[in-house]
Amino acid sequence: MQVDILVLNYNGRGLLAECLPSVLAAAGASRHECRVAVIDNDSQDGSVVWLREHFPEVRIFCCPNRGLCSLNDVLARLESPVAILLNNDVRLAQEAIDPWIAPLLEEGGAARSGCWMTAPRCYGWDGQYEGGKTAVRWRWGLVQASGLIGGLETAAERASETASAGSALAVDRDVFCRLGGFDPLYLPGRLEDLDLAFRAYLAGYHARYVPEAVVWHLGMGTFGPVFGQKRCRHLDLRNTLLFQWKNLRGRGAIVRQISGLAARLGADSLRAPFCQAENRWEFARALVAALGRLPLLRRSCRSEYGDGPLEALWRSGPSAQSRGLSWRQFRRCREQEFFRRFAPEAIAQAGGPSPSAFRREGQAQDDPGRCGVYPGGAGWAGKRHPREEKKRTEESPDAVSEAILLTGR
Repeated sequence: MQVDILVLNYNGRGLLAECLPSVLAAAGASRHECRVAVIDNDSQDGSVVWLREHFPEVRIFCCPNRGLCSLNDVLARLESPVAILLNNDVRLAQEAIDPWIAPLLEEGGAARSGCWMTAPRCYGWDGQYEGGKTAVRWRWGLVQASGLIGGLETAAERASETASAGSALAVDRDVFCRLGGFDPLYLPGRLEDLDLAFRAYLAGYHARYVPEAVVWHLGMGTFGPVFGQKRCRHLDLRNTLLFQWKNLRGRGAIVRQISGLAARLGADSLRAPFCQAENRWEFARALVAALGRLPLLRRSCRSEYGDGPLEALWRSGPSAQSRGLSWRQFRRCREQEFFRRFAPEAIAQAGGPSPSAFRREGQAQDDPGRCGVYPGGAGWAGKRHPREEKKRTEESPDAVSEAILLTGR
């Protein structure tokens, strides 16, 4: 079967030099026909020229810089049933690809099995577990998605469904395109991946965590140098608000948002006298920025919910006829179920012996499971990139858990 592996790049010539050889090696080791391509977002560092000189076998798509949204246009032009989407700071274990995409091929693909996205087990370049099995929780009125909350790192060897996937994911290309891909509402980036996975979940599909597939991710390899920690934090907060306003309709979610809004604004005012001027009113600034994107938010809601593309995807998917519910009822149930199923305590306990243990959506309420192996021996563990070292020394654990809502970049 043909598989497209797409590496998204912006001014990442050095990262490509470190990571692309592992991608090509993994493609060569797969039993599938893998085609590797780089999507270049108008790099100014000579990435394209360098690629043509050093990797002439790699196809290059030159696009305007639209962040992850550049993947939308390219995937619409391809014909392979499955695609792997990578940031330019991701390295692959040589045997990663086949187990990674296997769930997407079970039972005739996503239309029957419901699995449309898979996430690998992800480590930092220093060998520390980064995520892949993602949980969601509420924290002071904001949704937080992360693979490092609730002790999830202790469950890294157990496969399960996952709320989202970040820097490395495999997708059913048809479902991705019918969902509309990544939403430009969130540009320049952060939280697009959670939004995409959540919309698919509303339509009756799900994502799986595959621990047998192992990758290593630098983290903030492109976003960090361009935006810096403070700007990334601002985008996290702004885009979390946009995600909630766009997607969440449950009464409980609305109450949480309103109470959290008041609490965070109150915390801003209490901190203000003790902060430097540039650090004051952090949440208030993000709120104002989110309100400034309301026209884009309304347009996004109309395009995704107003004329029924999600409903159409649901009706042609695996869950349409099994529950006897209308689309409105099904959507409400799935929203509530999303936060129950992917709560940290639920996701940490989910798991089973193998990918074959998965059952179709609607046939069982328990989280299915898979197994995994520790990467070992590939030479990456313990290697710390200079930017990774700097980032870890500058960020406290509290700042990481609160600020990085794990969009994977």
